[in-house]
Amino acid sequence: MSGSSEAKGGVILPFLLVTLIWSSTWIVIRDQLGAVPPSWSVCYRFLLGAAGMALFAMIRRVPLRLPPAGIAFAGALGVAQFVLNFNFVYRAEHYLTSGVVATVYALLLIPNTILAWIAFRQPVSRAFILGSLVAIAGIMLLLLREYRAAPVSAEAVLVGIALSVAGLLSASSANVMQGMQIARRLPMAAVLTWGMLIGSAVDAAYAWATVGPPVIEWRAGYLFGIAWLGIAGSVVTFPLYFRLIQRVGPGRAAYSSVLIPVIAMLISTVFEDYRWSTLSAAGAVLAVAGMVIALRAKTA
Repeated sequence: MSGSSEAKGGVILPFLLVTLIWSSTWIVIRDQLGAVPPSWSVCYRFLLGAAGMALFAMIRRVPLRLPPAGIAFAGALGVAQFVLNFNFVYRAEHYLTSGVVATVYALLLIPNTILAWIAFRQPVSRAFILGSLVAIAGIMLLLLREYRAAPVSAEAVLVGIALSVAGLLSASSANVMQGMQIARRLPMAAVLTWGMLIGSAVDAAYAWATVGPPVIEWRAGYLFGIAWLGIAGSVVTFPLYFRLIQRVGPGRAAYSSVLIPVIAMLISTVFEDYRWSTLSAAGAVLAVAGMVIALRAKTA
């Protein structure tokens, strides 16, 4: 019994911690948009994250040296997760509220499971497919409400949705990479250190090529946001989340995406004056209900 409780604690506690921290990061990302181009903000976040992960590895006495194949894997992970995903996310929040972007990411369970089936032949049940369709219907209602009520043009809303979906697929690719054998053989802290370092270097190169030299905002809120996103939102959460993927699979690990948008939209209601309507409430209920159906199917 104690072994079972310990195993559950090793999954449930990291799951809850990741969910709560990542729910808060959406509103912090929103505050990062302004004087500093998004690519530089992403770069600063993961440069700080790389330093934090390296320090964590040193404290845990985890060697940072990786073989060439390990560096290549970390680089690919870094580009998918720390370059493509977050550059898309930051830009999506130019057009949509943080809660709505988080809601799109609630669908992470679906591409994670599909890609895991393609890569590792993990089975997909009919009940999971049904739940996914219900969740998609809910997300469509939320996005329809946003399309109708957004203060920006309809075209801008569509751009925000497209950017969110592109980020979602990038994140899902990085998630499924954690199921590969090479990811299981390499020390997680070293992979993440190199992934964040390479990712921040690519972010910097892209930012410099597209918007010019580094720009920093010395406002306390901006600096605190970089610290929160770099340490809590990256150094603390990514090792926990990727370890969850290796323990329970990409599909189940993405169950956190069920709760994150609900919490994020509540935060958005307080800080961004998000106005709920019958359409958005029905969409949220359908999205969560669909994910619960999918969760129960996968658990069974």
